[in-house]
Amino acid sequence: MTVVLTIQKYRKRYIFFALLSMALFHFTLLFSSKISFYKLMGSGKNGTFDKNPDWQQWVILAAFKNDIQPENFDKKKLIRQLYGRFINRWLQFFGVQTTSIFLTPLEGHGKWDGKIPFEFKEKNYDHKGQIAVLTRATIRISKLIPFWSNVPAVANKMQNAAGLISSIGIGEIPFIKQATFSIWENKELMKQFAYTMQEHKNVITKTRKENWYKEEMFVRFAIIKSVEL
Repeated sequence: MTVVLTIQKYRKRYIFFALLSMALFHFTLLFSSKISFYKLMGSGKNGTFDKNPDWQQWVILAAFKNDIQPENFDKKKLIRQLYGRFINRWLQFFGVQTTSIFLTPLEGHGKWDGKIPFEFKEKNYDHKGQIAVLTRATIRISKLIPFWSNVPAVANKMQNAAGLISSIGIGEIPFIKQATFSIWENKELMKQFAYTMQEHKNVITKTRKENWYKEEMFVRFAIIKSVEL
């Protein structure tokens, strides 16, 4: 299995069409024989869980049934080969900039809408080099206030964390279904942030004690390649 996360950046004048694409793209992805799982999501502004949406930035996350290698694709035809002609023509017509990150699932736990979306051929706890992390959760309605009141302290620290290369806050439903996708120099520095930074440890403790999440998932990926168009 290969997972691809495609970040799409629209121009300001096309924001309406960016919103519209989140409905229209479902028809292509839902009937793709190559894709076993997908999500269409918006983005937050500050690289993590964020109440302020970035109306210009949108995301496709897709799990492909078979392993795919980016070097086997014609770069100019990458989006069409991944997602089909309709999505390719749409993004080209509106001059959308895309970054597609090819990933291999290494290890993880949890579910997404009741499903286990990613396959782990064998859990690789000793992966070396850059690593990507996807953390997502469905927040209980009754816990929205305590959850969001604790986000800023962690978000501010994360942006300056040692080893963090980049991060993006994504989500299906504002405030409720949220995720963070981050890229780190290595697993050790990622774990240093996750398990030794006091603000983050405090949030983990509160999450468990106060049962903030209706559903959650945590997955680590190896990065195969990133392709910008």
